[in-house]
Amino acid sequence: MNLDQTSVNTFSDIVLAVAPMEGVMDHTMRSLLSQIGGMNYLVSEFVRVSQQAVSSAALKKLVPELNHNAKTTEGCPVHIQLLGSNPEIMGETAYNAVCAGASHIDINFGCPAKRVNGHGGGSFLLQSPNTLFEIVDNIRTAIPSNIPLSAKIRLGFMDESLFFQNLEAIEKGGANALTIHGRTKKDGYGPPARWEKIKQAKSNSNMTIIANGDIRSQESLTACVAATHCKDFMIGRGSLSNPFIFRELKEGNAGSETELLDLIENYIDTLLLNYDEFATLGRIKQWCAHLRQSWPCIANQLKTIRQTQSTSELKTLFAEMKIYNEAH
Repeated sequence: MNLDQTSVNTFSDIVLAVAPMEGVMDHTMRSLLSQIGGMNYLVSEFVRVSQQAVSSAALKKLVPELNHNAKTTEGCPVHIQLLGSNPEIMGETAYNAVCAGASHIDINFGCPAKRVNGHGGGSFLLQSPNTLFEIVDNIRTAIPSNIPLSAKIRLGFMDESLFFQNLEAIEKGGANALTIHGRTKKDGYGPPARWEKIKQAKSNSNMTIIANGDIRSQESLTACVAATHCKDFMIGRGSLSNPFIFRELKEGNAGSETELLDLIENYIDTLLLNYDEFATLGRIKQWCAHLRQSWPCIANQLKTIRQTQSTSELKTLFAEMKIYNEAH
């Protein structure tokens, strides 16, 4: 990750967003990434909307940034994402979100998780363009016209046969922007993202098209720009393996191993203010599984990290790793 700063090409004029990854991108991680900077906005983990509308009070608990003008404590905008299949209840919840302070509503039509799809949500809805239209239309009608509305999709459920019908339905429903992950639900995260389909969407829509999938470095972003002609991009797993990626792409300022280890130690303290010991330990170990992809210092110690039994033991390990890295 130690790049020659004189050779780095930055992307200061593009829009970068942090993807809404359930179970990972909670308000503590959103705040952590905001401290590093480089992103233009973040999207919350999805709020599940099922049998009844989610109240404004509940939404503020689920997305704490709503208590602070829909921004992280560092001042970065947070878009609230809703997931559900009932158009009327989704509309009511979106209205409640705006009353709670939301400045932007996003709709999840892309989650591939079985437990979400099994309840008719997420990418399952990509099989019904009419339902997509009804959900978007109900939300657009329910919220003030000055509140932007966006959605996030995959190329399809089992295949891409309805891709352009879904695109048209979402646009006709009144969405201003659409994030497209270049894979189907069936693909999971296996094959490379098909950026060429995102380019086709951009050519066939007046919405702002946001490209998502396989953006992990300056090289991959350069390739994605060339393939999609987009100016807006969303990064998910790449931000977990390298939390400095947004700053790196925008400013050419890569993170160091020492900076990363300091970041993790401080994040443990933050997590302990919001979660118990067991949950904190689990979240750090989960994050390290992503970090190992970009950071040899984590990859080399991953087994030891996973064997720790307490956060104090974990912090001691990271402190020792930092001393070793600084000495070498």
